[in-house]
This record gives sequence, C-alpha cells and structure tokens, in this order.
Amino acid sequence: MSEVGAGVAAGLLGAVVPDVAVAVETFTDETDAVLFPAEETVIERAVDKRRREFTTGRVCARRALARLGVEPGPLLPGPKREPLWPAGIVGSITHCDGYRAAVVAWSRHLTSVGIDAEPNGPTPEGVLERISLPSERVWIQAVAARTPEVSWDRLLFCAKESVYKAWFPLAQEWLGFEDAEVTEVGFTDDGSGQGGDAGAGRRTGTFAARLLVTGPTLPDGQRLTALRGRFVVGQGLIVTAVAVQPGGSAS
Repeated sequence: MSEVGAGVAAGLLGAVVPDVAVAVETFTDETDAVLFPAEETVIERAVDKRRREFTTGRVCARRALARLGVEPGPLLPGPKREPLWPAGIVGSITHCDGYRAAVVAWSRHLTSVGIDAEPNGPTPEGVLERISLPSERVWIQAVAARTPEVSWDRLLFCAKESVYKAWFPLAQEWLGFEDAEVTEVGFTDDGSGQGGDAGAGRRTGTFAARLLVTGPTLPDGQRLTALRGRFVVGQGLIVTAVAVQPGGSAS
C-alpha cells in the first residue's frame, strides 16, 4: 500500500493530488481488514466484490486520515453513497478492478476534492454518447488519432466522475454528465516516460471542466463556475483528481 502526501508525489494518485492532501493507494485487497460495526451493517448483504472494494477503500481512507492525526472511526456513506468525513476533513475514495485509493485533506487547505480511477480501455458501446457533449466528442476524436494508447472516452468518464465528486459536497445535488463540459485536455509531460512527474511509462496531464448549470456558492462567497483537474495514465489505469482550493480556485 502506497502513501503519499506532504509534497511527496509517489504512486499514481500522488501525481495528480495537491501537495496539501494525503493519498493512499493499493493494488491489492486487505483480506484481513476489520470494519467498524456500523460499516458492517452497510454492506452486510453485499456481494464479495462490493465488500472487498468497500473495505479496502475504507482502509486506505483511515490510513490517510491517520497521517493527519485523525483517530480511526466509521466512514459511513451519505444519501448519495458519498463518504461522510470527520469534521474539518474533505476527501474522496475510488476503486476499480485491481485498484483502491483515498485522498484526504484539512478543509482549511482544500474546500473539496474528488478522485476517480478507471481501466485504460474503451468504454462499452453506447456509453460515450451518453456521457459526452458533441464538443467533447470532437476533441476526443482529434487526440485519439495522435495518442491511441490512451482511451480518451474512458478518460472523459473518469474526469467527469472526479468533477462530480468534488461538486457534490459543495452543492448537495446531482450533476449530470451533460452538466459539465470537459475542455483544455492536454499532457504536461513530453511523452518520453523519463523523469519529471510522470515516471516511467506514464503520461500526466490536465483538464478543465466548465459548469453548464448554476454552481454552488463557496465559503468565500464566490460562485463555482469551473473546475480544473489532473490525470495520470499508467499501469493499465487512468486516475483523475479535481480539487477546489480555498478562495474558489480549482486545480
């Protein structure tokens, strides 16, 4: 299990989260992990796959919280299955086949954060049309021709999921795939896979998301109108992160 934070950019998640956040990721499940009784109640009827991803996601989250000095406790899901964090904490959990991760930060350092992970493979037939806007399909076609090793339709899905996870704690309402337009997608490395923040065999980049609905009012009184995020492609995965900074800026 890999832990990153305090400015250490290690692992996939460490390449995309802000330095003020603490991230923990793993590629294996914690088979002997013990949940709190309240958490056990949540998944008592869950199938094995759901139990494993829920449990290991909570293990990652508690290890990240421990880095902040937060005592372990149950992390229960809210009405939209979002994790309910301790007071003064913002965070996000993600899981896909072969990968579990969590990120946390003090709310004085980040207003909100969302992460998502997906396999670097094409989405099932018909999914792209359901999750994308016409303008997004245009840039996907263009970048896919140049860099076919990245599943750009999956990256779009992953980006929008992290946008939603950062949005929901602030707005407390649904954000549809059609309610945010992902733009300005580009790499921040030279593609060599050597040095920099990408690491061997990785590609890193950034994206923007323009809200097409009225955004929530942030604690400083500003209206949220757009978000910015980062992505990393490597080890067969795509990982994205969106963070809203105090003062209304998003990265």
